Amino acid sequence: MYHIRTFNQIAAAGLKRFEPSEYVINASGQADAWILRSHNVHDEEIPSYLLAIARAGAGVNNLPLESLAKQGIVAFHTPGANANAVKELVLASMILSVRPIFKGLTWVGEQTVKSQAQLEQAMEQQKRQFLGVELRGKKVGIIGLGAIGASLANDLLQLGVDVIGYDPHLSVDAAWNISKHVTRAKHLSEVLGAVDLLSIHMPLTDETRLSIDRSWFERMKPGMTILNFARGELVNDDDLLKAFHHHVGMYVTDFPRHTLIGHPQVMALPHLGASTKESEVNCAIQAVETLKLYLETGNIRSSANFPNVELPYTGKRRLGILHRNVPNMVGQITGELASHGLNIDNMVNRSRGEMAYTLIDLDNFEHEPLSIHALYEIKGVIRVREF
Repeated sequence: MYHIRTFNQIAAAGLKRFEPSEYVINASGQADAWILRSHNVHDEEIPSYLLAIARAGAGVNNLPLESLAKQGIVAFHTPGANANAVKELVLASMILSVRPIFKGLTWVGEQTVKSQAQLEQAMEQQKRQFLGVELRGKKVGIIGLGAIGASLANDLLQLGVDVIGYDPHLSVDAAWNISKHVTRAKHLSEVLGAVDLLSIHMPLTDETRLSIDRSWFERMKPGMTILNFARGELVNDDDLLKAFHHHVGMYVTDFPRHTLIGHPQVMALPHLGASTKESEVNCAIQAVETLKLYLETGNIRSSANFPNVELPYTGKRRLGILHRNVPNMVGQITGELASHGLNIDNMVNRSRGEMAYTLIDLDNFEHEPLSIHALYEIKGVIRVREF
């Protein structure tokens, strides 16, 4: 039996994937794994017996990834599960940025006319102030062509928009999802100087934090509209405020910053990207499924702090070894197995930065049994699990 502890409100459709015969939810005692949404794990004391944490969402800012990895705790997230919800919000925000719809709504609500005729006359006199432009025929740049960026690019094409995409880290799988009609830029400058609207879908890392700064703004067309539905910390707010005087016409974001609130060229939403019933269900289901996959078979999929490693589970005796990515680690592990007369049927080893994961299927059972403690004697081994 695996014991699972939940934080926040996790969609019931996801939690139902935990079979009652194999999983216990929120029982007292030690939990093998946590599943959460926005709960801040940075403030938690992490027990040594915890095996994994799954976040029902794409971002992982609330997880201390490095310290979790050092404890042998695999952190999962759900990239792509909320992609459609975010994509739809970006599309809506693009239209709101080129058409003064909010302004029109406010104007109508403020009218105190006493007849329909007076209202019609007032609308005819004032509607020029609500004049906007159409997206069709405009050029939109998309920085980051992952699940959200790729889907956005394809939908914009259907609206008659000329789309230019840039992603220096574009994966082969992601490339398959992008229409051939999307122009692929080889350099960032090809996008910044050519488009009317720019949609940001970059991951937040140490390298990208505050990277959207003066060096970006000065290469943009005057009056550019920027949409940031990735992370607020990507943008240098001080440089953005200065750029409003010339290069940036409007900044639309789902991540309000206190220094920008109330600025006439800022349209900020209260982090609504994944706030749909469908997204919450999708994220919960994906989080539960990746957590079960790891607990039951040792396979890692959609991890934020360890490499993804999958080996078809055949029911053979299996070892999952989380360790530091240091020289001769695999040699030491296989040597220890050989000293116990154990043959390896199949093995996968992958690394991610300072961490690595080795998944091994053993071919025989009749020889001297292997003590898990023997593998812990190898310097750099963090956690060993047997399946």
